[in-house]
Formats: sequence, C-alpha cells, structure tokens
Amino acid sequence: MTLIPFDDRDGFIWMDGKTIPWRDAKTHVLTHGLHYASCVFEGERVYEGKIFKLREHSQRLLTSAELLGFTLPYSLEDIEKATLGIVAKQQIHNGYIRPVAWRGSEMMAISAQQTKIHVAIACWEWPSYFSKEARERGLRLQLSKWARPAPNMAPTASKAAGLYMICTLSKHAAEKDGFDDAMMLDYRGFIAEATGANMFFVIDGALHTPTPDCFLDGITRRTVMELAKKRGIKVIERHIKPEELGNVTEAFLTGTAAEVTPVGAIGDQKFAVGTITKQLMADFSERVLLSS
Repeated sequence: MTLIPFDDRDGFIWMDGKTIPWRDAKTHVLTHGLHYASCVFEGERVYEGKIFKLREHSQRLLTSAELLGFTLPYSLEDIEKATLGIVAKQQIHNGYIRPVAWRGSEMMAISAQQTKIHVAIACWEWPSYFSKEARERGLRLQLSKWARPAPNMAPTASKAAGLYMICTLSKHAAEKDGFDDAMMLDYRGFIAEATGANMFFVIDGALHTPTPDCFLDGITRRTVMELAKKRGIKVIERHIKPEELGNVTEAFLTGTAAEVTPVGAIGDQKFAVGTITKQLMADFSERVLLSS
C-alpha cells in the first residue's frame, strides 16, 4: 500500500481563523505541544456529507483544553462554523475530521503561560478504520502490558495527545504479534478499553461495558448505549474483571474511527459475531445517516 503523507496533500485546512492551503498548515519544531504534550484533539465522522454529533465533539474539544489548563480563542459556535466550512470547502462526502489545539512556541519550558493557543481543523475522505475482512470475522485483540492511568495521575477525562502514547505502543506490539488491536486494563486491573475505542460485552443477553472513570466516555459509546436500550437490551456499566471474559458470548468496540466493530477474540478467548452485535451495527449505520 502506498502511503500519502499527511503534510503533502492537495486541499485546504482551517487554521487559526483562516482557511489556508493544506501544505501551508505548519508549526515550529519548538512548539510546546510537541515537547510537552500540551495538545488536545477530536475525531469526527462525516456521513453522506453530514457531520455526526458535531456539537458534542466541539464541546469536548473545548473541555479537553480547559482540563489541560488552556482556553481556546474560539467559541463553541466558532468551532462549529469552522468545521462545517472546511468540510464544505474540501467537499467531504464520507470522511474524517481532525480538530486539534495546542500551545505554541513562544516559551520552551514546563511553564508555558504566555504561549499562543493554536487551533486547526483538517478533514479528508476516509473509509472504515478496520478492513472489511477484520470486521466480518471480528477483531483479534492482544492484552496490552500498558494500563490506563488513574484520574489523579493524568487528565483522563480529556482527549489529550499525551494519553495516546501508550495506545500507540500497545497497538504496535499487537500488530507485531499478528493481532488487530490491543485491550488495555486500567490501573486497578479492570478492563478499560482498546487503544482507541470503548468496549462492550454480551453476557447472558445483557450488554456490559466498563465504567469510564479513567478513560473517555466515548460519544459513539453513549450513542450505542441509547440504541441498545431502544431495542430493549439491558445495558450495565460496571467494573469488569479480565477473568469474566469466559462468560462473554459477543464483544465489540465503539468509537468514531471504529464505529461498531465486532471482536472475535481476546487472546485465546473466542467470541461469536452474534445477533446483538449485528443488530447494533445495523442500528448505528442507520443512526449516523440522521446526523445534522
């Protein structure tokens, strides 16, 4: 597969209040966000030209920045208007949006109170995150050696760039060993999430999902919980131990990139791509087309 570098593409990016040519959207190597992870971001989907859950994603970007100690120089309405504008400019029909905000290069030290806050929004056409084959058979997950940190160790309620370092390490290790992704436990040893998606398990006909008290309560996660309840499926949020996987009959991931993707195995434990998973995949596909 030929990779197209993200810094060398045609099109436009919204950056610091202006729509500029894609290749001109640059930042300095001594940017604080690069050295000290003072950076937050979002991931959003466009379906049939409509952005799914734009308000929720835009608000979370603002909230994540506040959790990292800086305020975006744009309002919620400004961010939404800019997002809609760049999607239209890029003529995105089915794709992905990446808003990102970071501290600039005015100060190079731990303390960075005087740095300028930058915001950019890029978007591009993008198919499913996982291959059709992987989605049909169900993903194979490896148990990661890295754990999600406690809320008093990191701003775990934010979508902060630094929190994804161990996700990259986990996914790289999993792919090296022939897996599709990795399942991460939390600091207490409970099941947390995959490297970029929330997790759901079917046990005795009910849907169980880990309590998001040290990782993101995903927007797609909440949408799927609503869809399940409309179907009369009991939804239980709780702390789940890894040894409970033996009671699981179906498993799947949810996320902006993952959407609803079946899990066929976690380590040696195998699961069916069953009726509840297939139903929620179909319901979610129908739901996103109602986006506004």
